[in-house]
Amino acid sequence: MLIDSHAHLEMPDFRKDLEGVLLRAKDSGIEYIFTVGTEKKDWKRALEIASLYPNIYAILGVHPHNAKEIDEETYPALRKLCQNEKVKAYGEIGLDFYRNHSPRDIQLKRFREQIGLAKELKLPIVVHDREAHQETLEILKSEKAWENGGIIHCFSGDEKMAKTCIDMGFYISIPGSITYKNAGPFHEIVKRLPLESLLVETDAPFLTPVPFRGKRNEPSYVRYTAEKVAEIKKIPFEKVAEVTTENALRVFRLL
Repeated sequence: MLIDSHAHLEMPDFRKDLEGVLLRAKDSGIEYIFTVGTEKKDWKRALEIASLYPNIYAILGVHPHNAKEIDEETYPALRKLCQNEKVKAYGEIGLDFYRNHSPRDIQLKRFREQIGLAKELKLPIVVHDREAHQETLEILKSEKAWENGGIIHCFSGDEKMAKTCIDMGFYISIPGSITYKNAGPFHEIVKRLPLESLLVETDAPFLTPVPFRGKRNEPSYVRYTAEKVAEIKKIPFEKVAEVTTENALRVFRLL
């Protein structure tokens, strides 16, 4: 059994063949999928998909790319939607200083606000951090985000950052990019992190693992990420599947 802890099934990439995607996931042993609505136009679709399928849950929030779009209607709408029992986390929220689609000062402000809203909703958070490692850590610490707990999605920091996040009670989520040829430094980090602190994810339709790189990613491919983790850590695939599944069930409070 495996869990895809982060996918975007609500995106148009899956509009035509969602049933086939879900069937392939089931055939590959994917027990649960968490679909992440990152902007206003996607929230209801993510929740609709989660409501239609017993093994799919939703994560809702405002991505740092869209932080500039937050207005007086955003948080009341999220507050209402997130009270649905199929919503298991708040996110993905955080900082993206690589793309800078929203001004940095706005990203910083909205990240703090959304940690607070997640606390109010009593939901763990899913954190997006790209080229903003120090700022992300500073906000997680100053906002006492360990009270939320949650996941550092698509982790891209160093070993020191990973251990700091783990000490705060966060899980480190490993995407399909760990299978890429240039992922050697990331292998060394994963090798030294405790399996009890790791999750696996696809971030579908993005970050497609080898051997399907260049094609659309989908939840069934999370198996290739788990297999790579097993190879790196020199442990059985079944152990990776078992422990990362338990970790996901724990962070999403399904145990």
